[in-house]
Amino acid sequence: MPGTGHLDMPGPPAPATLPEPTVNILQMEGPTTDPTSQPWPGPPPQPEIPAPSSCRETWTGKYKFLLSCLGYCVGLGSIWRFSYLCYRNGGGVFLIPYFIMLLVMGLPLFLMELSLGQYGAAGPITVWKCCPLLKGIGIAMLIVSSLVSFYYNVIIAWAFYYLGSSFQSPLPWSCDAPRNAYLCQNASGIVSWVSASEVFWNEQVLGVMHSSGLGDPGAVQWPLALCLLAAWILVFFCTQKGIHNSGKMVYFTATFPYLAILTLIIWGATLDGSLDGVRFYLSSDWSRLQSAQVWSDAASQICYSLGIGFGGLVSMASYNEFHSNVIRNALVLAIGSCCTSCFAGFAIFSVLGHMAWRKQVPVGSVTDSGPGLMFVAYPEALSLLPISPLWSVLFFLTLLTLGVDTLFGNIQAITTAILDEFPALHSRRKKVALLGALCTSFYLLGLLLVTQGGIFWLTLMDKYSTGFGLITVSLFMCLGIAFCYGVNQFCQDIMDMICQCPPWCRHMLGYFKACWTFFTPCLLLAVLICTCLDMHRVPLHHGTYEYPTWGMSLSICMGVLTCLQVPLWAVVALCRESGTLSNRFQKAIQPLHSWRAAAGRNIAGDVIAWRSPSP
Repeated sequence: MPGTGHLDMPGPPAPATLPEPTVNILQMEGPTTDPTSQPWPGPPPQPEIPAPSSCRETWTGKYKFLLSCLGYCVGLGSIWRFSYLCYRNGGGVFLIPYFIMLLVMGLPLFLMELSLGQYGAAGPITVWKCCPLLKGIGIAMLIVSSLVSFYYNVIIAWAFYYLGSSFQSPLPWSCDAPRNAYLCQNASGIVSWVSASEVFWNEQVLGVMHSSGLGDPGAVQWPLALCLLAAWILVFFCTQKGIHNSGKMVYFTATFPYLAILTLIIWGATLDGSLDGVRFYLSSDWSRLQSAQVWSDAASQICYSLGIGFGGLVSMASYNEFHSNVIRNALVLAIGSCCTSCFAGFAIFSVLGHMAWRKQVPVGSVTDSGPGLMFVAYPEALSLLPISPLWSVLFFLTLLTLGVDTLFGNIQAITTAILDEFPALHSRRKKVALLGALCTSFYLLGLLLVTQGGIFWLTLMDKYSTGFGLITVSLFMCLGIAFCYGVNQFCQDIMDMICQCPPWCRHMLGYFKACWTFFTPCLLLAVLICTCLDMHRVPLHHGTYEYPTWGMSLSICMGVLTCLQVPLWAVVALCRESGTLSNRFQKAIQPLHSWRAAAGRNIAGDVIAWRSPSP
């Protein structure tokens, strides 16, 4: 076992077939009161399985880890999803439930995932050696991450398409383009507000006008298919060398969006009507707080804003130094990510205010929610500016870097999970082959989403397949750590990682402990119930198209498939044990030896003793 100290086997030489080890003791050389020197509490741990990697790479600097996590969290959801949820839920009043969800649900779950990965030094599946009964949570994370990667890169492909189109002058979605003259001016010479940008989006980019719905996907939009191919090639080459290569990329991909957003905010402040948009963004329609939908949207957005439930946080934290201050990192990253979403909102709503001023309509009626904010309203506003191609390139390059950074984390989570479960794939050639197979498979599956009816499928997957699964996975994770692994032991593990724990960290742990055991699970359960009721009562629409029952049922089944992994693998874990059901359960919730061995990898002077029963 690498990095676990020397192996002490007392008594006579072991027989050819070793009896099941029963005790895993961390002993410090010489007298000490360090908590890591105490025996593992409770029933004996399970027999050891080989560690996932004989030599696990680590981040070469803490800033690479912080920037990688920040880039992973601050994705397209921070601009696209957060903005349209604010827009749909009445503007600034949405910020109230959003930050309440951050404090009660987001921060505790964020710290939980970072701590699991850092302590166990394993990916989202193998990390559940801390409690084999809960291995299904890791499988569910892998499925959610795969589903999101499946359609997330399609959004990046849209950004690629618009970025390429931005090098034309005039912009192809502007009224200055010859093909759009009939849209922007009627025969009498009076300007009508038929959006050339919306026509470009629906007809030229998506081709959705040629599809009648889910059952009629139509032909593949080959320009989009080529953009999707370019996006997957970019992801492949940026992630093939693991965290060292992607860690270098984040110095650009994680910092450039902030400069671009700041530039767009300064530009937006100069536009007529921008203050109306900002007022709408900061407005307080208190009656909206009575709607369960607002709170449900805030909870789901916290999961997207922080990357909770996807496995990416566990994966990236598994490459971190053992003694890194995980509480400080969690606070900086979680608060930084959510504040970025709010910061970007000013760039979005100042432009929406300008569009409302030009159209002489309320800000809340200027455009539809959803992708229309990023690919209709904003491009239309950009086309009205001097040197519009320059501003357009800046905006869509920002979207591209935001999206690619998040996808790096998702792909890293998937590959780490597979490599940790199958150590034989750790050779350089096999890693590249695995990554190539994943990218190729996701590209081929993604072709469905770049057909003329692909937007209908993407909306369906985004609404139900992943959102429902995320809340459920987070609920199981919180309950499992709090009541199966043990919240006291988990807090002690966090203390073990922080060598010299300052007093404020101890106080914060008390708050997080209360959240993990009561507040966070109750809140997640309430949100899950509201989500289920919403799926039953409110039909899903895309524009004027109402989704058929069979389509919604298919999407719900995909979400349920994710959730079923937890009880399914729990049954498998119980069947692998012997004895009564109660005994099987007690054995299945005990950590494997390699869990403590991973924790001892960086603790100087530790001796791990596995004591066998006397014959």
